[in-house]
Amino acid sequence: MRMVTVAIMVMAVAVGQGQSEPPQSMPADVGPGRVAWFDITTTDLPKSKEFYGKLFDWKFNPVQGTDLAVEIVAGGSAIGTIRGADGKIGPFNGVVYVQVSGIEESRKRAKELGGTLVPGFPFDLPNGI
Repeated sequence: MRMVTVAIMVMAVAVGQGQSEPPQSMPADVGPGRVAWFDITTTDLPKSKEFYGKLFDWKFNPVQGTDLAVEIVAGGSAIGTIRGADGKIGPFNGVVYVQVSGIEESRKRAKELGGTLVPGFPFDLPNGI
């Protein structure tokens, strides 16, 4: 089954905003309604790596082609990224990707419930994700 994700912008303190790039590793097929991947944006990448590494025992892999992001690894699986802020800090912490069984049905339901589609979302990632 093709995994489909819906991105949700989440609020947080002292963070940047912007559209994420595709993950370096394939996100796990976690099942509909569950978080499949997330991106955290920070003003201090080394400090954030140290903090989250100690707090959650996360490990980090470099993201190919940049020193402004790292892939988060937990339990041997890639689960997201931490990225340096791109420009001025805004109200958004990052993006949370929730797996759904059908993107069009989920978009329709979200709109019925009063949701707003964020420009640029949803988007297809390479490799059929």
